[in-house]
Amino acid sequence: MAIKCIARLRSRRVVQDQLQTPNEVEAEGGCCWANLPQELLWEVLLMIEETESIWPQRKNVVACAGVCRSWRFIIQQIVKLPQLSGKLTFPISVKQPGPKDSLLQCFIKRNRSTQTYYLYLGLTNSAISDGGKFLLAARKCRRPTCTDYIISLQAEDFSKGTNTYAGRLRSNFLGTKFTVFDGQSPQAGAKMGKSRSSRLANLRQVSPSSNYPMAHISYELNLLGSRGPRRMQCNMNTIPATSIAPGGLDPTTQAELNPYQSTPTSFLSKSASMENSVSDQKNGGLVLINKAPRWHEQLQCWCLNFHGRVTIASVKNFQLVASPENEPAGPEHEKIILQFGKVGKDLFTMDYRYPISAFQAFAICLSSFETRIACE
Repeated sequence: MAIKCIARLRSRRVVQDQLQTPNEVEAEGGCCWANLPQELLWEVLLMIEETESIWPQRKNVVACAGVCRSWRFIIQQIVKLPQLSGKLTFPISVKQPGPKDSLLQCFIKRNRSTQTYYLYLGLTNSAISDGGKFLLAARKCRRPTCTDYIISLQAEDFSKGTNTYAGRLRSNFLGTKFTVFDGQSPQAGAKMGKSRSSRLANLRQVSPSSNYPMAHISYELNLLGSRGPRRMQCNMNTIPATSIAPGGLDPTTQAELNPYQSTPTSFLSKSASMENSVSDQKNGGLVLINKAPRWHEQLQCWCLNFHGRVTIASVKNFQLVASPENEPAGPEHEKIILQFGKVGKDLFTMDYRYPISAFQAFAICLSSFETRIACE
């Protein structure tokens, strides 16, 4: 019943905004729903956030944020980062690190005719057949000297001059080295002003078509033709290596949210607090390497334990773990940070966790679709 009321409130809010000017709305103190007791409103919205935990029901949480300013402010405090809650709610969540305690299950659909790839959120085994929650899309663009994958927040809009542009993946001529570019500057949004004019000024500082390198992916050449899977390495420039250590800090670490705090820190993007991690990055960025498979004598093939998430053998399948570099390997280096594998002709699973985001994981998986004769 409460959810139906929320939908009506949001629709009325849209009609009110269309009939009144912004000055008239401000003169009236916003909409009438903004005057509800804060304690009561907090309890109601908290109940909705806890009960509507999966998609498509979770769209009601997003609807609550669109009722009025006071509702949106409380939702900003209630909805926690994916690394704390394990939930993806708003579009900015695809740029924030995944959960720390478990892998967030997603899947990728490939359209061969249009060279397009779609990323969906799937928390259950039936999510693949149900369609899942759309997160990101990418389109392959071949060029004379390289290949680009344009990544977008919309399934059909791949223009780099719009706000739907999330970033891109670019390969070299051989398809053995890739660079992941973010469409947002590491300093953009670090300190967003409260006024509308200051927010617009900050947005104008970064062009939607800008590109900022955030990761480098390389595949080892197999010139001798030795048997075995592909070997890859991912250098995450924007993630400090200390982020996976016990008590390590990542770019978006935040304290427990206060219900009435004045700063909506839960809505800060991943790049918003990277300025605070510059000193950590001097010690070196996080390096991911593919987990070494074992040779199965009976099956006569290389095997990895995907815990039932991968059903078809493919050279594209991989699992990434943190590289210990020159330090002794610890338990944190055994955790799977990203795994990708084939389950159908054009269907693949993608599971990721902290400290990488859905955007970074998607870009890494896209690099696996390239054909590399020299690496196999």
